[in-house]
Amino acid sequence: MSEKQGMNKPAFAMAGPGTPGQGGGQPRGSIKVRPKNTGATIKRIWNYLNKQRSALFIVYLFTILSAAIALAGPYLIGVAIDDYIVPGDYTGLIRICLVMLALYLAGSMVTWVQAYVMTSVSQKTVLHLRSDLFAKYQGLPVQFFDTRNNGELMSRATNDIENVSNTLNQSVTQLINSLVTLIGSFIIMISLSVSLTLVALISIPLALISTRQIVKLTRIYFKGQQQQLGDLNGMIEETISGQKVVKLYRREETETVRFKEISEKLNTVGIKAQIVSGMMGPVMNMINNLSFALIAAVGGWMVFNNEMVSVGIVVSFLNYSKQFGRPISELANQYNLIQSAVAGAERVFEIMDMPSEYDKEPGKKQTKIQGSVRFDQVCFHYNPEKPILSNISFKAQPGEKIALVGPTGAGKTTIVNLLTRFYDTTSGTITVDDESIQTLDKDHLRKQLGMVLQDAHVFSGTIRENIRFGRLDASDNEVEHAAQLANADSFIRRLPEGYDTVLSAEGGNLSHGQRQLLTIARAILAEPAILILDEATSSVDTRTEMYIQEAMKTLMQGRTSFVIAHRLSTIQDADRILYMEHGCLMEQGTHEELLALGPEGRYYKLFNSQFHQAI
Repeated sequence: MSEKQGMNKPAFAMAGPGTPGQGGGQPRGSIKVRPKNTGATIKRIWNYLNKQRSALFIVYLFTILSAAIALAGPYLIGVAIDDYIVPGDYTGLIRICLVMLALYLAGSMVTWVQAYVMTSVSQKTVLHLRSDLFAKYQGLPVQFFDTRNNGELMSRATNDIENVSNTLNQSVTQLINSLVTLIGSFIIMISLSVSLTLVALISIPLALISTRQIVKLTRIYFKGQQQQLGDLNGMIEETISGQKVVKLYRREETETVRFKEISEKLNTVGIKAQIVSGMMGPVMNMINNLSFALIAAVGGWMVFNNEMVSVGIVVSFLNYSKQFGRPISELANQYNLIQSAVAGAERVFEIMDMPSEYDKEPGKKQTKIQGSVRFDQVCFHYNPEKPILSNISFKAQPGEKIALVGPTGAGKTTIVNLLTRFYDTTSGTITVDDESIQTLDKDHLRKQLGMVLQDAHVFSGTIRENIRFGRLDASDNEVEHAAQLANADSFIRRLPEGYDTVLSAEGGNLSHGQRQLLTIARAILAEPAILILDEATSSVDTRTEMYIQEAMKTLMQGRTSFVIAHRLSTIQDADRILYMEHGCLMEQGTHEELLALGPEGRYYKLFNSQFHQAI
């Protein structure tokens, strides 16, 4: 495992979420879903909804109006039977039918307006939620991303939030409509016949008992479904981003089998979730039909025996019994949808509740960092039993070039991760211009730092936009000047669209060396006081290395530079070379001073081994 892979990740990130540094635990990318307070989660979702009070008021108003129109229908049907059909008043029947037609058309229009406004409310709500989640991602420390699966994090921002969106779009209006319909139906049923109302109420205990038993299972299965979906997304993201490696080692079939295994787990828990939640509708329909049959039987007996009940009242009552039972069924079904949304929202809020690296009070902001850096007895570890750095002490004067060399896993990358505060020291002090970096504003500190990494990362967009990423307020002339200093201008102008050439995903339409030159141009544009070069030329050919080395010399002029290198030929002019091994600083000095230590010196041995290999 390379230093980048090993030293940038805590031991438990590689061993699993069990005891740090030990094997076992759940598979990579699997995040344990902890049960949380459902009421608190719903309250937080409601707080997002409540940001649109005016639109919600319109939704409430039109939903209540729609429910009231629906309640008027069965009553008018009863009136039509008793007052017009039985007496044979066809003129009156036509008149009341026209009234009912106008009422139903108005109901349709009201429902459409309510649905339109609610769609807007739900989409704006999830827009705010998704924006807050993405902003939270930007504020989380690098350590968080080193220990999480990218695809699983993406799933929270897409699938989980979309699940919340779909539920909001359906549930809010449905809950209000069901509540108004339930209360309205009960009041009208009581006014029509107390006896028939009591018969209708027999179904309620059965509905409540059935709902309670089904809901117990749905919450468990829906949360499991969301978790497995996150694992599947993580696996897909890993495989697609590493497609070249998969093909090179002929692991297409292996990855397909792994995908099928994870997909099968999602399929199993998904089937259970859908079957259990799907039981709600049939069970409630059976209970409602039983209630309908009882009301029809009792109502018919009362009509035959002249029990103060007319045929029209029985027909109206049968319609109201359906309307009375329907909200109970819908509330039960909505509960299932809400459970699914809560499962997704809990995963989103789990991330949003994590401490941001910017949560603390902002530190000091120096007007301009000169570039003096000092490490004083710095120690760092993920696991106390396995230290990564032990008592590292050195000082870099402004404008000096400091080279970090040593075998893989020595702790070189960890030093720059501590300097950039991607991680914080376990003990000891790091100062910049005699100020502890712990007291400096983290955002301000990083503005003074520039990095050129071994893995040259570019973003989707134009070349001009990628270079301007170093300083967003830079003009086009400044962008092009930075590219000229980085020896990138010539190849950029040979491209079909020049600086406006759109890069494909991860810069696939450029060579690695060209991407590296762009990252150097980006660093030049940022004008940092302290520069970090991490194996910037390790993956390029000799000619491209020459261009990159020339660009880096331009970049390092007047700046304190930390250079991590395996090719010792590139750092012989360094002001100080730090030789590291097993997390300890074993030797430091100039190239000549370290060679003067002779065969007993570690740097001497490393240099001669490379020299003999070159010969």
